[in-house]
Amino acid sequence: MGELEKLSGPGDLRGLSPKRMRALAAEIRTFLVEEVSRTGGHLGPNLGVVELTMAVHRVFSSPRDSIVFDTGHQSYVHKILTGRTDFSGLRSRGGLSGYPSRAESDHDVVENSHASTAISWADGIARANQVLGHTDRHAVAVIGDGALTGGLAWEALNSVAGSDDRRLVVVVNDNGWSYSPTVGGLARYLDAMRTDRNYERVLNWGKNTLRSGGLPGRMTYDALHGLKEGLKDVLRPQGLFEGLGIKYVGPIDGHDLDALESALRNARGFGGPVIVHAITEKGHGYTPAEHDAVDHFHAVKVIHPETGLPVAAAGTDWTSVFADEIVGIARARSDVVAITAAMPVPVGLGGMQKEFAERVFDVGIAEEHALTSAAGMAFAGLHPVVCLYATFLNRAFDQLLMDVGLHRAGVTIALDRAGLTGEDGASHNGMWDMAMARIVPGLRLAAPRDEATMREALREAVAVRDAPTVVRYPKGAIGDPIPAIQRDGVVDVLARTAGDGDARVLVVGVGPFAATAVEVGTRLGRQGIGSTVVDPRWALPVPEQILDAAARHDLVVTIEDGVVQGGVGAAIRDALAEREVAVGVRTHGIPTRFLGHASRSQLIADLGLRAKDVARDTAAAVAARTDRRAALDQIP
Repeated sequence: MGELEKLSGPGDLRGLSPKRMRALAAEIRTFLVEEVSRTGGHLGPNLGVVELTMAVHRVFSSPRDSIVFDTGHQSYVHKILTGRTDFSGLRSRGGLSGYPSRAESDHDVVENSHASTAISWADGIARANQVLGHTDRHAVAVIGDGALTGGLAWEALNSVAGSDDRRLVVVVNDNGWSYSPTVGGLARYLDAMRTDRNYERVLNWGKNTLRSGGLPGRMTYDALHGLKEGLKDVLRPQGLFEGLGIKYVGPIDGHDLDALESALRNARGFGGPVIVHAITEKGHGYTPAEHDAVDHFHAVKVIHPETGLPVAAAGTDWTSVFADEIVGIARARSDVVAITAAMPVPVGLGGMQKEFAERVFDVGIAEEHALTSAAGMAFAGLHPVVCLYATFLNRAFDQLLMDVGLHRAGVTIALDRAGLTGEDGASHNGMWDMAMARIVPGLRLAAPRDEATMREALREAVAVRDAPTVVRYPKGAIGDPIPAIQRDGVVDVLARTAGDGDARVLVVGVGPFAATAVEVGTRLGRQGIGSTVVDPRWALPVPEQILDAAARHDLVVTIEDGVVQGGVGAAIRDALAEREVAVGVRTHGIPTRFLGHASRSQLIADLGLRAKDVARDTAAAVAARTDRRAALDQIP
């Protein structure tokens, strides 16, 4: 029986010898490779934090001590150590979430897959422990160096620095900085000394005594203080954190269990805020991940565990179409630049970055800065294209509204993974963007339905110089072309069906739901209900042609991949009401609630967004309308 099979919970770690701990670390890595290769998921980040997570659980007592992971995709090892070893359904309905989940375990604190939040969470927990008198509890934030580029992390550190008795430990999982860790006995001795309260008392005594001893005393203190600070800067890169007034331990070899445990015990014993800086290697211990120059297997689909190669060949997807088109636009227009928030390759900017490195700006995990910086670039004569996952636009709504929108900045925002993304769960479904964008004055939003309209929308968007534009598109493979039979202004007419009655339905399919709308029209035609199927292409603001067409129909049915309350369908209903057009509108979209992890197709079925569901609802509405008219005809 291996060490992993004997493990029932994190408390079992404390009885293991160093040899058994190393054996367990090796078993966990093998487990991760075997399991994640079958399901897909975040592999590289978890391979890099095996020893770090083990050391955290060995020193701290979860769940009494709260451990917050930022971002949560590095929590797989934490799940294993807390008794969750069935990874067969990882990121699938009924299986483990890809992020921490309170529904799964008391050891999970927050589903924080939006980065840079962990220190704020931990600070809040530590403050509550302080107020409630829980002096035996710690809050531990595990945050990557990438997440430290987010402004919220530094707001939190500024707050943490305001107290010297809050039991808070921030573990920086650094797999990107260039300097080497300081290791060995001297480093540990200095860490232990600097996190000793007696050491602090001696320093304070020396400071007060020497500085009150006249000019000689002050000169002695200044000289000794400068010598201390100079030695610290030579020995370790701690000045940034200690300049904030937070104790710093490190850098530590993040794969050395003994060094990690020693550093964490020193930090725990200090009794106040401490930064523990660990140097780790993303993908550590798995050769294909270590040799992957792109992102060390940050996230993988199903792969062959021996080679790391994908099991299925990747088809043409929305991101690759964007990637190709943005390079073509950049070649044609020297004023077009791109901005990304720490994700150049995932959002499709790898090609542009390679060809036009000086025109691609990675601002780190700082969406707020990305939007406001884009507004500045637009003012100065450029046309920036801000490339984000749709879910992360939420973080920069104020900047979208007040910096970009208010100033009518010519900024294009390309939103990848818009709508239902499924497996990554509630925080990653890009379902809020259209409802948010709708309330930004002057903003125009396009939702392409296929490759041709994707390329067209992007070129139309960057041609707008006096207002923000958004182009949003889903995750995954791009569908078959859906040709239009007619274009009316910006609106494409996709299909018409003749019915055998007088009911006429206008079916509006937004973005990828244009294909669904066409099938709805076909199904209605089979039931003798006439219809016109349209794709607005530019869904916001509502095109005048949509309103004109609605006035010629008896019922409007909308289908969209966003929250239905305040979405495109609601905008059409409101615009028709303003025109006093008396036509019913039935909206189909995502309800305003958080959706658990499941496949996109499962969520679409759950939400009644399949063509057969929408057609059934529409036919029932038409029948009810017919019955009402018949009843009215009977009234003398």
